[in-house]
Amino acid sequence: MEKIITRFPPSPTGYLHIGGARTALFNWLYARHMKGKFILRIEDTDTVRSTRESVDAIFEALEWLEIDWDEGPFFQSRRFDIYTEYIQKLLDSGFAYYCTCSPEKLEEMRKKAMEVGGKPKYDGTCREKGLGRTDNAVIRFKAPVSGTTVLEDVIKGNIVFQNEELDDFIIARSDGSPTYNFVVVVDDITMGINTVLRGDDHVMNTPKQILLYKALNSPLPTFGHLPMVLGSDRTRLSKRHGAMSVTAYRDMGYLPDAFINYLVRLGWSYGDQEFFSRDELVEKFSLENIGRSAGIFNPEKLLALNADHIKETPPDELIKYLSPFLKEKGYSFQEGPFIESVIRTLNARSKTLKDMADDAGFYFTDTVSYDEKAAKKLFKPSSFEPLRLLLDQLEALDEFKEADLENAFKAVMEKTGLKLGKIAQPVRLALTGKTASPGIFEIIEIIGKDRVLSRIKDAIGIIKDKEACS
Repeated sequence: MEKIITRFPPSPTGYLHIGGARTALFNWLYARHMKGKFILRIEDTDTVRSTRESVDAIFEALEWLEIDWDEGPFFQSRRFDIYTEYIQKLLDSGFAYYCTCSPEKLEEMRKKAMEVGGKPKYDGTCREKGLGRTDNAVIRFKAPVSGTTVLEDVIKGNIVFQNEELDDFIIARSDGSPTYNFVVVVDDITMGINTVLRGDDHVMNTPKQILLYKALNSPLPTFGHLPMVLGSDRTRLSKRHGAMSVTAYRDMGYLPDAFINYLVRLGWSYGDQEFFSRDELVEKFSLENIGRSAGIFNPEKLLALNADHIKETPPDELIKYLSPFLKEKGYSFQEGPFIESVIRTLNARSKTLKDMADDAGFYFTDTVSYDEKAAKKLFKPSSFEPLRLLLDQLEALDEFKEADLENAFKAVMEKTGLKLGKIAQPVRLALTGKTASPGIFEIIEIIGKDRVLSRIKDAIGIIKDKEACS
């Protein structure tokens, strides 16, 4: 069987967005599933809109998604010698010709065509003139004027185009620069691309490209046009639907595996399964399971899936993704048991890595800031004795192990007659500054004896100060 070779060819005119990322992902998954090759190509022939900043942003997004490429990146702007060679092949074989029709003449022929109910297309004025190169001449492809061109699409099924609807499209402008449909075909031929998966907004380009393949005596690749990604109102996806650049999701605390899991489900399915690891996607991905219906982008589903992936990712693997968010807050730590223990207490509670970093603050600081309402409610005279008794119990412990901590709390319960919840509430606030947190014994064990005792003493001091003022 022929080795599968796919490609992702973004135009560097902005950041990588959801639709482009999904196209890259489908091509990457199929290449990896088939043990083939995935090529990255930068289509930067639009020199006015293409920027180095956009190129870097595309690389950054793909690297965050951990979509790696086997060859490239290739830049179209550096391949003009190849395009010139292939233009000459079409001229020599009679499949292309020079055209000197002025813009005014083209506008006139379009108007005439529309007046009689025809399509506003080029009428072939220069088709048989045998003109040579001149400064103002473009080069047109000589398209067939009858018959049909059939797109055999592995996703959408066969689509038939009437050749009489096509015109002799330009493949090189008067300044010598090649046009999009031409360079795409030349690139795919010379790079050995045999599988083209792309958005269905490219369907109308495909008959022109098929004709170019045939004129260049090259085999057609397998074409598959992916359904669009739409917003919840079924209109084209935009920022108002919550769609942003791929790296914006990284900065909000999404995991790359969660993001690609969500992206792949926008148009592909495997039974009713929703949660996939990266390895599972590579193993199970196939063209047959790509649907024809548009994918509907749902930020809430993405967020829920991200929470699931955070929960399922082992703490030692999650550290590299969480680290930037902790460092941004100025927290210092080393990889190892401490940070892994912190993650274990928070991963089931966090929807994003940013949430986790926000909730982890009390583990990294010497003192904590208290929730004002909670402090008024819980740091009151009735809390003084339980906190003082617990402080005595904890000071006497040599090790902060869960069984020892449980015994310490039980001793306070027996002396005060209070249930665990009544004791744990002010202790939780003293240790974390919040009323909601991971398990109290887990927290105490991770924070460590010195800081636990210090924070309980601070809480007792606040209660004393309140009593003194009342």
